[in-house]
Amino acid sequence: MSFESDALADGWRVWNEEPEGRTVLVYRPDVFDGDASPAACLPTLYVTNGSPRKRPGAAHRETDEWRVTLFLEPEVEATSERLDDRAAAVTAARELADRFASGGIDYRDVYQVPRERYFEKLDELVGRKA
Repeated sequence: MSFESDALADGWRVWNEEPEGRTVLVYRPDVFDGDASPAACLPTLYVTNGSPRKRPGAAHRETDEWRVTLFLEPEVEATSERLDDRAAAVTAARELADRFASGGIDYRDVYQVPRERYFEKLDELVGRKA
C-alpha cells in the first residue's frame, strides 16, 4: 500500500516514500519554506518501522511494529501511534493527516513554551478558531 498525493488531505504532500518502507508526509511546504514561515516548523508525518530511539542509527533498524508520528518541529512530537503492519500505518497516517488539516489536532497542548505566531499561522491554515 502506498500514498498518492491526490488522495491525501488538503495541504499534505508526499515528501519521500520508500517502496514498502518509510514515508514522510509534509503539510504546506509552500508556506513553511523559510520565507513566510520557518522551515523548521513544517508539520511532518512519519510512517516508519524503524526504532523510535533517538540514538544515531537507531531509526534505520527495522522492527516488527510500525509507527505513525506527527512532528510540529524536529523535537516537538504532537502524537505517535504504534501499529501492526504498514497497511494499518498508511491508513492511520491518512486519518491523522485529515484530522490535522481539518483542525482536529490541538497543537497548543504539546508546547511547554507557547509559539503564538506559529499557532496563529496553523489556525489560519486549518481554519481553526483559537
